[in-house]
Amino acid sequence: MIQTQSAQPRRALVTGASSGIGAATAHRLTTDGWQVYALARRAEKLEHLAEQEGIIPIVCDVTDAEQVQQALAQVTAEGGIDTLVNNAGGALGVEKVGDGRVEDWDWMYRTNVIGTLTMVQAFLPMLRAHGEGTVLNLTSTAGITAYEGGGGYNAAKFGQHALTGALRLEEAEHNIRVIEVLPGLVHTEEFAAKRLRGDAAAAEAVYRGVEKPLTAEDVAEVIAHAVNLPHHINLDQIVVRPVAQAAQHKLIRKG
Repeated sequence: MIQTQSAQPRRALVTGASSGIGAATAHRLTTDGWQVYALARRAEKLEHLAEQEGIIPIVCDVTDAEQVQQALAQVTAEGGIDTLVNNAGGALGVEKVGDGRVEDWDWMYRTNVIGTLTMVQAFLPMLRAHGEGTVLNLTSTAGITAYEGGGGYNAAKFGQHALTGALRLEEAEHNIRVIEVLPGLVHTEEFAAKRLRGDAAAAEAVYRGVEKPLTAEDVAEVIAHAVNLPHHINLDQIVVRPVAQAAQHKLIRKG
């Protein structure tokens, strides 16, 4: 049986932690005794996380280099981290490539790719100095399989996927493990609604008839498993889908 790492307290920073998978991951890690910095743009959404022991909220936009440096200064002053979980991201719009809005594509690229890049560049020296650092990037199955109406999100997630692969190659010599978790269909309270510009009915239709889509807590469980394994074990890529989603193009709906 694989043993988890020592009982010494672990310390992680989770981006996009105000809701969905990020919030679930922050909660899940603290149940394993981790201290977690929960980082997100929306201060009001972080308030409930501050009530849980072991979670330290930080208001920060991952695409803003100055704000990221301020977060780095706080984390450094408080002892640093050994694990960076890049969860911040999102999708906007379902238009075909020919009809795509440049501003939507720009937002998705900045949030998914530049946000990850900015966080990685800021915290790499700390993770290298630790000696057993971990970077976990939450990408998507949209980053390995294109689909109609997903061009902008595909492009952003393919970019983040490529960034992650290059980082793994570059940082192995520094004993940094780089993990990629690629979820398929996950039913969270905000993802589809934001992508569909607040159309609640259309957002709910995304999941209609799907038996047991993944939840934020399901993905958080996978993330926790990956980072709790002994450091020499690197789960390079973890594709996680509900059983009803056999592939990007095959989704079983009932009723």
